[in-house]
Amino acid sequence: MRDPLSKTIKTIEPSGIRKFFDIVSEMEDAISLGVGEPDFDTPWHIRDEGIYSLEKGRTFYTSNAGLKELKIEISKYLDRKYGMKYNYNNEIMVTVGGSEGIDMALRAMLDPGDEVIIPQPSYVSYEPCTVLAGGKPVIVELKEENEFRLTAEELEEAITPKSKILIMPFPNNPTGAVMELNDIEAIAKVVKEHDLYVITDEIYSELTYLEKHVSIASLPGMKERCVLINGFSKAYAMTGWRLGYACAPKEILSQMLKIHQFAIMCAPTTSQYAAVEAMKNGDADVVQMRDQYNERRRYLLHRLKNMGLKCFEPFGAFYIFPSIKEFGMTSDEFATELLNSKKVAVVPGTAFGKSGEGFVRISYAYSIDDLKTALGRIEEFVNELRQKEKVHDNGRA
Repeated sequence: MRDPLSKTIKTIEPSGIRKFFDIVSEMEDAISLGVGEPDFDTPWHIRDEGIYSLEKGRTFYTSNAGLKELKIEISKYLDRKYGMKYNYNNEIMVTVGGSEGIDMALRAMLDPGDEVIIPQPSYVSYEPCTVLAGGKPVIVELKEENEFRLTAEELEEAITPKSKILIMPFPNNPTGAVMELNDIEAIAKVVKEHDLYVITDEIYSELTYLEKHVSIASLPGMKERCVLINGFSKAYAMTGWRLGYACAPKEILSQMLKIHQFAIMCAPTTSQYAAVEAMKNGDADVVQMRDQYNERRRYLLHRLKNMGLKCFEPFGAFYIFPSIKEFGMTSDEFATELLNSKKVAVVPGTAFGKSGEGFVRISYAYSIDDLKTALGRIEEFVNELRQKEKVHDNGRA
């Protein structure tokens, strides 16, 4: 019998995040700090709108690009928040989460052999989606000394005649890094000089703790070069509703929509009605959740500093990315031993690219009580590791 599987799919490894979740689900008294998902319930007024749409029998397909009312609200939101003007009729489409938007953009824009520049550590989907679309991933390893920001120099070094797309994953998962205006202006200059396009994944745009998020698509001459990806999962605690959106020049969006038509049809109708309510009346909910995340972020930084774990201060998303290099263990070894001995799950930095080696991702999308318990166990663990090393050193002496 012939091999039923594609050669391409067999080259792609499963997500490195899931392995630990599967173990945690079977482990009594375990605490997971690994999930990239808000711990808040979707605000009631948003849920209520979804319920109301079901009660009214609004259970039919929407147009392929999404509800007109929702696209109008997305357009208003982007103008209100970031001063960006997108035509709801042909520059905005509703997607099944932000992930579908990333996948469609790559498939619509790449020819075989085109290179996609991917800064890492970053979200696990960029590299496999590039490969599945026939592109060639070119990895730029972000550096801790630059607070995991992408520099213009690093981008320049990665560009070849085959470079076509730069993925901008900021605010960043897993590091929590952000790009400020001067950082983004330097990147935009290089992008224009080399005639590149940008897929800017801004799913964490509402969760920044230093200054207001700046979109590279808002800079002069960049809107026509950008596919902007965003959604409702992180800002409005709507992960299970599976809803995002993509904004792009109509020439690109029309081709993305063609893929969406054949592969998906349309995003979930109930979710779209709920999202209209989120866009209209959800700003206060976002502020409330962001303030709580910020409180937890500061608590984690304080605890990690006190236990002597090196960590730069993240100003975005809901992750912290401490270094564990002092222990002479791989990220996977550290995470596995921590889980087995202290029943706390974190994600190895290598799940987000080879440059994540020597780091682990800790999510603070959990209650302060859970964080206190988990950080207490982590402190015990690192102290035990240091004690072992001390005994080992004394033995050698």
